[in-house]
Amino acid sequence: MRTRLLPLLIVLMAGVLLALGFPLAGSLAAREQQRVVVDRIDDTARFAALAQFVTAGSAGAAGAEGDERLDTLRAELERYHDLYGIRAGVFYRDRHEPPMAEAPEGWRVPGTGEGDRAFDEALAGRRSHDPPQVWPWQQGRLTVASPVVRDGDVVAVVVTDSPTGQMRSRILHGWLLIGAGECAAMLLAVGAAFRLTGWVLRPVRVLDTATHDIATGRMQSRVAAASGPPELRRLARSFNEMADNVEQVLEQQRAFVADASHQLRNPLSALLLRIELLALELPDGHEEIASVRAEGKRLASVLDDLLDLALAEHSAADLRLTDIAELAADRVDAWLPVAERGEVGLAYTGPAAITGWADPVALSSALDAVVDNALKFTPEGAHVEVSARADGDTVAIVVADGGPGLTEDELARIGDRFWRSSRHQNVSGSGLGLSITRALLAAGGGTIGYAPNEPRGLRVTITVPRTGPGEAAKTVKTVRT
Repeated sequence: MRTRLLPLLIVLMAGVLLALGFPLAGSLAAREQQRVVVDRIDDTARFAALAQFVTAGSAGAAGAEGDERLDTLRAELERYHDLYGIRAGVFYRDRHEPPMAEAPEGWRVPGTGEGDRAFDEALAGRRSHDPPQVWPWQQGRLTVASPVVRDGDVVAVVVTDSPTGQMRSRILHGWLLIGAGECAAMLLAVGAAFRLTGWVLRPVRVLDTATHDIATGRMQSRVAAASGPPELRRLARSFNEMADNVEQVLEQQRAFVADASHQLRNPLSALLLRIELLALELPDGHEEIASVRAEGKRLASVLDDLLDLALAEHSAADLRLTDIAELAADRVDAWLPVAERGEVGLAYTGPAAITGWADPVALSSALDAVVDNALKFTPEGAHVEVSARADGDTVAIVVADGGPGLTEDELARIGDRFWRSSRHQNVSGSGLGLSITRALLAAGGGTIGYAPNEPRGLRVTITVPRTGPGEAAKTVKTVRT
């Protein structure tokens, strides 16, 4: 979710910054040009005032070289050009006539469209006020014109033609500052986006962890509803209430199974005793009484297994560092007499020592159930092999038998409560042994899996973690640091 939410927030923030940055850059360029235009308008106004006195004091002889005011005007224009590099001139209404004064000598009104427009505006009695914007990547010049008015009539036009290099440099410098500010703001926005997504998604991550814990059997997991948006805090509280209710229902279910199994033991024992008393009155070898005895013993076995299952699901695992290889070899030795009685080969293969974290009693019980099943379904002369190996972060115990095995559909159902293959109904058992095994292993973080064995039979794999809960938490903390 973070990978989807973060890009969205970053794109939105970048869009906002760009929407603010582009108008700001345009406003900065317009302000710089307007400052230049205002400065040029002031200059042209000053030259227009000088030209007005020239035309006024030299009626009929405006171009006379001896006119003192004309000399002053020309000197001002030349000094202006030398100092600023700006071309300037005073032109009569007919621009084809020789100019009143110009600097540099021989300069004429620019023949570009902007020069014509500025000259025409001045002839109409208006000063240049809104020339087209010059951008940093353009090599254009800035033309500004002002009218020279005498007795209410425009008699001449002052024109300046300015280079724009410095102005474009200032605009570019301002844009770079704006770009740097935008980058800094973007970095702050990305940091804020990370903090915001972390604040929003932290309760979701905690909720996901708690959900996974509950799904894997750790029913005590809960969510601390103390951070995040109000909606997620409310969701966390609802989740905790749901988890409490589910745990209570499961606890009631386990208690009911345990109580029912325990309460049924006494009537069943009394019933079996009465059956034995009745059997004394019947002749030996009576088929019905033998069948009743067998069903009674089977029912007693089912009740014992139900009680064991309830206890396995309820009890907490006593995890400790255990030599898994030694434990597997010990259980193989314990089952050797049973294997020899059935003329089935049973052996342990693998390393002499592999350590892992497990409840020794629960793992022994689980291994006993698996080996018992393997010996039941393995025919005479066949072989059952128990092996142990380290597999990454887990230790695996593999029990491979040479029995008939299971089909794909049966492999999908093995381990279900009370389920037994239709081909094995004549074999003693309640169908709860592997369910008890799974519950015992799950309490300690272990798992059990089933697969076909080659060339025939069933391969059962029991896995337990190689690191304890404290070591795993320490490793996670180190990685996050």
